[in-house]
Amino acid sequence: MDFTISPETNELVARVREYVDSRLVPLEPRLLEGGFGEVLDELRSCRAEVRKLGLWAPNYPLEYGGLGANLVTHGLISEALGRCPLGHYAFGCNAPDAGNAELLHMYGSEEQKRKWLAPLAAGDIRTCFGMTEAANSGANPLMLETRAMLDGDEWVINGDKWFTTGADGAALCIVMAVTDPDARPHQRASMLLVPVATPGYQLVRNTPIMGHAGSDLFSHGEIRFQDCRVPLDNLLGPRGEGFRLAQARLGPGRIHHCMRWLGICERAMELMLRRATTREISPEGKLLADSDIIKEWIADSAAEIRAARLMVLHTAWRIEHAGARAARDEVSMIKYYVAGVLQRVLDRALQLHGGLGMTDYTVLAWYYREERAARIYDGPDEVHKLSVARRLLKSVT
Repeated sequence: MDFTISPETNELVARVREYVDSRLVPLEPRLLEGGFGEVLDELRSCRAEVRKLGLWAPNYPLEYGGLGANLVTHGLISEALGRCPLGHYAFGCNAPDAGNAELLHMYGSEEQKRKWLAPLAAGDIRTCFGMTEAANSGANPLMLETRAMLDGDEWVINGDKWFTTGADGAALCIVMAVTDPDARPHQRASMLLVPVATPGYQLVRNTPIMGHAGSDLFSHGEIRFQDCRVPLDNLLGPRGEGFRLAQARLGPGRIHHCMRWLGICERAMELMLRRATTREISPEGKLLADSDIIKEWIADSAAEIRAARLMVLHTAWRIEHAGARAARDEVSMIKYYVAGVLQRVLDRALQLHGGLGMTDYTVLAWYYREERAARIYDGPDEVHKLSVARRLLKSVT
């Protein structure tokens, strides 16, 4: 099994990383002090620069102006972009747009692609994905109350969604709603394209997350559908196949997430090493790095990051060679394992920085707050662990 990365991919990832470190990381103090509004104009300039460098939209198809990167290459790019909170947006592959673009490309009609995928790939619009509901377990996407019923040649949608990432500022919502309530559980829901200007669509508010409600670039919205009507042709993919489409969207997406988390881990590790080797903790000049506890934290973090990275790259390789279904155990494993590594590494880095770690003078507190949800979204860790365990146990009975 050969995991050798081609020279072309290594060169591409190096270019991405160099841009992130030289151009985006210096914007972090302004971001942490004033929010995304403080750096929005600069980010628009960065997006134009990324296009000129030929690095725009790594996961988008070539025919839509992207790089057409495969899963492994996109994962490695996501790792480099994860080094800065601005990375994915600056390169045009931020969530949920990246996953929505994949849905439109795989399942959209030619008209749907023309109307929505083309401007999305160009960075002219943003989208959101409405699946999670406050009244139902997000761990089970089969539990949906939002309904879409046919009335003549229109779908009439009623229901509420929350944690709809990117709803604030989006032009389109891809909503998952029950269209066939009497069908088998996995065939009840469908996906519909709902322009946000449609009467009956309402962004109620951005959900406050640990003291921050987000901005129009990065937020989680609460959406209400009240007799919201869209044309029959706004169905995305086959009717009753919403669950299958969601799985197709989320499976490879976990590779991108996990590699992004590893980019965060590597950045936290760098900050940890710098702090440990410069922070004096005694009048005699003793450093944090002289502490055996700190050395253990650094060693544990290095091993966990290395192991997690190999797990993710192996999973991406397996998906490309055997398909997502054959790699479903690996996908579940990396989701909960890497999310746990992320939490532990960030916690150690924050603890090592002491009071500074709690402030917004470094990026650690930002990542600690924003990425704690890694163990919850895309399926709680516990659900993935149970799924893996059930299949393992079934294999010996």
